[in-house]
Amino acid sequence: MPLRHRPPGVLRRAATAAAAGALALAGATALPATSAHADATTSGDVIANLWSYNWNSVAAECTNVLGPNGYGAVWVAPPAESLKQTNYYWWDVYQPFSYDLNGRFGTAAQFASMVDACHDAGVKVYTDAVINHTAAQTGTGYHGTTITNKYDTPDWDPDDYHTSAECNDSDMIIDDWSNLTEIQNCELLGLPDLETEDDDVRSGIAAYLNKQIALGVDGFRIDAAKHMPVADLNAIWAKLDDTTAGGEPYIFQEVYPGSTPAASDYYSAGDVLDFTYASRVKSAFQGNVSDLESLPSSGVLPPANSVSFVTNHDTERNGLHMSYKDGDTYRLANVFQLAYKWSTPTVYSGFEFSSSDQAPPNSGGGFVTDTNCSNGWYCLQRDAAVTGMVKWHNAVGSEAVANWASKSSSVIGFGRGTAGYVALNNGSSAATYTFATGMADGTYANVIDNGATTVTVSGGNATLTLPAKSAIAFYDGEFTPCDTSCEDPDDGTSVTATFDTYAPTASGQDVYVVGSIAALGGWDPAKAVKLSSTGYPNWSGAVNVPVNTSFEYKYVKKDTSGNVTWESRANRAAAASASAVGFHDSWNLADTTDVTFNVNATTDWGTNVYVVGSIASLGSWNTADAIPLSSASYPTWSRSVVVPKSTAFAYKYIKKDGSGNVTWESGTNRSYTTGNSSGYATGDSWK
Repeated sequence: MPLRHRPPGVLRRAATAAAAGALALAGATALPATSAHADATTSGDVIANLWSYNWNSVAAECTNVLGPNGYGAVWVAPPAESLKQTNYYWWDVYQPFSYDLNGRFGTAAQFASMVDACHDAGVKVYTDAVINHTAAQTGTGYHGTTITNKYDTPDWDPDDYHTSAECNDSDMIIDDWSNLTEIQNCELLGLPDLETEDDDVRSGIAAYLNKQIALGVDGFRIDAAKHMPVADLNAIWAKLDDTTAGGEPYIFQEVYPGSTPAASDYYSAGDVLDFTYASRVKSAFQGNVSDLESLPSSGVLPPANSVSFVTNHDTERNGLHMSYKDGDTYRLANVFQLAYKWSTPTVYSGFEFSSSDQAPPNSGGGFVTDTNCSNGWYCLQRDAAVTGMVKWHNAVGSEAVANWASKSSSVIGFGRGTAGYVALNNGSSAATYTFATGMADGTYANVIDNGATTVTVSGGNATLTLPAKSAIAFYDGEFTPCDTSCEDPDDGTSVTATFDTYAPTASGQDVYVVGSIAALGGWDPAKAVKLSSTGYPNWSGAVNVPVNTSFEYKYVKKDTSGNVTWESRANRAAAASASAVGFHDSWNLADTTDVTFNVNATTDWGTNVYVVGSIASLGSWNTADAIPLSSASYPTWSRSVVVPKSTAFAYKYIKKDGSGNVTWESGTNRSYTTGNSSGYATGDSWK
């Protein structure tokens, strides 16, 4: 549930809400009509955290995405009926009104159908279990249950809750976070705390979980486990039935870091979600990724007892961990998690938000609407790099990390025995290095771009050109397209081509380059090469193309559902010689030249300079689409921009700080006119 496990001084927002008597803790292309069932032998342990999805959307995702791509399980929201508020906050579902399975995410029948659909796709189902408490607020739930006394619900009577005597604190509030009795017997933010040491309460909780097991649920994520003694949890688990697939349900628990109680105290009751892992990953990807080499000794939990995550539905909102707002860096952190041999990994996908309490897209009544991976949804689990790494993760199995290489503060590489290798570039520009992979000689497909590019290993080494904020990963298996007869990018038959284009996009869209040669997908948009958005609205990436070869190419945009938008202009013509080549373009523009904008401008730390102007390739005066300039020659900021030939336009410079605040330079608009040649430049000073 929301971060209820930190001392009140840290949880300021929640404490304020408690004082007020409240708990404050996608129009896409249709999916395939026919079911694409997973091969059970290819599914692994990766958990897709689709916590915000309704049951119909989870069912479709299991059938069409998770199963076919080798995900092992899906983690979904609490299915119980919960508090229904007029503001429809996301955390309402952490206030159970009844153990009825008709709730915010769908009906009991839809829930059962979802479990069946996921099983048919080879995907297990884990639900979020809220069993420490019931709702702090009275009112009406999503299935019509009305509560007027928070200690009297359809499932529990007043004597089923802890009292002030058992809490040993008259106000029932957790004040001392070093006092185990308070943490486990008092009420957090007014949430009635169930008396889990009582056998009748244990039996009631077990009955609720067994109702789900009977429908096929395979395991549970235990919310607020820290607030229940581990002996109580184990006593409840002893009352659980075996799953319909056979064996005990899988248990993983939310135990926020702290000495009282410690995460290690809960190992006997199941695995524990590793908050420290997510914090270490965030620190590395916002600083020095080579620090990840020492991850095992950085205070993370033992892999045999933990479940890892980059972020989740709770921590993405308060800045504790990364979120979709970190863009390509967030995607790259998930690539690392799937590559590194540690604990069971989770991939979180949720919805876009502008406030921390915001609910997922919903109907007028608060019921969550279908996920369509646009219109407010962010579907990382469908990203080609992530699905490729799920397959990579399953293929390398339990092989140990080997051949670690830290090439710079932004570039690392490592293998998993001799089964696979991955190299990551967290920098803002492409980087080329040679890595000792430990892999057998041959040519392999890069799973990050779904095999659109290949890697050749010779003498165990591979020279890789890593696009900015991206990775290259390959493994010994079904994704090896050919043997050593394939072209070797480093034997003189191939050369690096860098593609850069100005292309503003809608939310959820990415830009790709596709062309007439195999390295560019052979005009198949499914094999197009994804470009990095690090310099947005400019997109860039590097591709190995054959030397002395003429080819054609275009840029395309894809949304998270796979809808493709092609440039409407004619194919672009290009040629590769024996040296590296670069192509600088602007979406849909044909007859172009380049202008290097140079401006002398001093800035405060965290503030950057942009150019924006009256033409489309300068953002059409939209500051969100302004061109970021490089500070490499500070205080001069520069960048070459592709603009139309023989065109007059106006422009200005702006500054943006880390919060997105925009400062325009003063005075009238600047003006410029291009001719038919190339290599234009300005020499300006901020005014």
